[in-house]
Amino acid sequence: MENIKDSVEVALELDEKSVYSHIAHESAEDIIRIISSLDAERAKLRGEVIYYTDDWDALIRERMAKGKRHTAFDFYNPALLDIWEEKVKESKRIQRMKRFYIGVFGASLLMGVLATVLTGEPWFAVVLAFSPLLLWIQDRTVSSLDFIYHELTQFFIDELREIVVRHSLNPERYKFKLFSGDYFGVEIRKSPSGRFAVVVTKNEG
Repeated sequence: MENIKDSVEVALELDEKSVYSHIAHESAEDIIRIISSLDAERAKLRGEVIYYTDDWDALIRERMAKGKRHTAFDFYNPALLDIWEEKVKESKRIQRMKRFYIGVFGASLLMGVLATVLTGEPWFAVVLAFSPLLLWIQDRTVSSLDFIYHELTQFFIDELREIVVRHSLNPERYKFKLFSGDYFGVEIRKSPSGRFAVVVTKNEG
């Protein structure tokens, strides 16, 4: 009976390892898509033309849903998802403020034009004198959003490394496309199809 029991235990352990391996692989694949999608959005902010269709916001929401289903397994980081939610709120606030200021400027310019027509005085010129503020607002918006996307991308790169190391995955299997070269803990590979990266594990240096 002991031998039978031991055999059953071994089978259960093997099955558990198989389940963990499958979820770890699925998690790593989810994360590389999120990383590439976030960095693509960051590159678009710089004015680059990027043909990348994944929606990073939707991908992270999908990963959060998977994480809730796999509550018995440690394959998603609740703290990271909390950070993501805060960063999304912050980015939306920044973009709302940009739209608000542009709207105020547009309304002021319209009123200036009307005042000029009615009075003959160049009131629109007074409003136009503040137009450099639009460039400053645009620059600050891009800079702030770039920082947010960079932080999120780096967080997910670190999370990918953690999963790869913890579950002894082959990092070469989880290459991801990058459009920027200022992330830590990755090794950049160039190919005719673009720039790719793999996470560098502690053992690799």
